[in-house]
Amino acid sequence: MTLPVVDQQLEQTFKTYERKFKALSDHKRLRIMYEITQANELCVCDLTNKLNLPQSKLSYHLKILMDANLITKETRGTWSYYKLNTKEVNHILSEQLCCMFRTDKSC
Repeated sequence: MTLPVVDQQLEQTFKTYERKFKALSDHKRLRIMYEITQANELCVCDLTNKLNLPQSKLSYHLKILMDANLITKETRGTWSYYKLNTKEVNHILSEQLCCMFRTDKSC
């Protein structure tokens, strides 16, 4: 019995995208990203007001977005400010990722 060959790098790539798409699959997280995009940068206090979410729930969603590398955080004093990681978001929307699943090999 032969075991299937597993490409570890490919498997890691799939896990990375799984985390990113999971982060994007929630309405609240998409709204958070939208609000950050519109303002370019927002602190937790602004997001709490805009989304009408308690800080604990907001922190949960922000952590998922940060773990997926879709947003970045900068701490200034006692407040945390969040920005969209445009390089990462643009990569998810890129032709490069789409080509991974194309069958016509035109990439």
